[in-house]
Amino acid sequence: MSDRVRRLLVALLAPFALASVVGMVVLFPTGDSPTAVNSALRQAVHGEVTGAQAGPCGATDTGGDRCLVLTVAMTDGAAAGSDVRTALPLEPSTPRFSVGDEVVLSYSGGDPLAGESYQVVDFQRGVPLAVLAALFALAVLVLGRWQGFKALGALVLSFAVLLLFVLPAILAGESPLLVAVFGAGVIMFAVLYLTHGLSARTSTAVLGTMVSLALIGVLSALFAAVSSLTGLDEDTSALVGSLGHGIDTRGLLLAGIVIGALGVLDDVTVTQTSAVWELRAANPALGWRALYAAGLRIGRDHVSSAVNTLVMAYAGAALPVLLYSSISGVGLGTILQSQSIAQEIVRTLVGSIGLVAAVPVTTAVAALVAVREPAAGPDPINPGKPRTGSRPPA
Repeated sequence: MSDRVRRLLVALLAPFALASVVGMVVLFPTGDSPTAVNSALRQAVHGEVTGAQAGPCGATDTGGDRCLVLTVAMTDGAAAGSDVRTALPLEPSTPRFSVGDEVVLSYSGGDPLAGESYQVVDFQRGVPLAVLAALFALAVLVLGRWQGFKALGALVLSFAVLLLFVLPAILAGESPLLVAVFGAGVIMFAVLYLTHGLSARTSTAVLGTMVSLALIGVLSALFAAVSSLTGLDEDTSALVGSLGHGIDTRGLLLAGIVIGALGVLDDVTVTQTSAVWELRAANPALGWRALYAAGLRIGRDHVSSAVNTLVMAYAGAALPVLLYSSISGVGLGTILQSQSIAQEIVRTLVGSIGLVAAVPVTTAVAALVAVREPAAGPDPINPGKPRTGSRPPA
């Protein structure tokens, strides 16, 4: 990039990058991580089901075959190498286990050979998830090659920030919204520059993402307050009960909105920036207004599909809630105003507004920067050589 563009972008981005790093350092948890209040009472152990049959729920149960009695060969824990018989009720909400299933049990700390000390809680899913992750990484590397390798590195970095900073800082009592803002800032700078390189093109995508993310944060905070959203759904209530102390549940809701929107914003801003640069390379005579108009026409198609993707993603995640609400027997207006549905509506609409705003903002910044850069397309006379024309006036 030219010196003038470099100075401008550094002046715009450096304060935000510095603020993200400083905020992360200040909010980084330094003490011991909090644990669940009942963590000492339960221990996760593993085993394999070797027998399953319907039967009574206990020695004093005379009601017939109301439970599924499992024989589990323990593979770890205090009873490793032994068989344990335990029962779980046959209810619609109970998973159906069969012989050969590898399961996770909750051990209460009693007699390690007594079935009453255990509760079968879930299946073991480590192997299939690992295979799926390997297939995903292979697909990215085959298609993206070096760029795919950088994308995987950026993904690992994003998870590192979430697991090592965002989650511990929120559990330590810091403001979830502030933690999410600074964490998203670090992810945004690190991931975009790692994946797409240190260039004017990437910097304009960062600017567009930053402005749109700020808009999403402001709108989500405003409408969460106006709509009296508390953030207390079933999962959040379980978290509060496990911690044994209060947590800013509304801030946790806002943090989820900010972090959830970041990935989609990256997609929109990078695509818009690349489109503007390619238009500039194809026709170096375009001024910034013509470049902006052409890029905006591309962006309209992109944002319409991106908004639909965002809405369908949130609707899919909230599908059990929607199904439960639809059979509750109350009116549609009451359903839409309920806490669980209303927070998904705010999450979806605020994120969509941020996506819509990202297109004109990113396109305008990219057009202003691109016209001040030398054209970088192929020379039409010598296709193997880069074009080296003069810069047209803005």
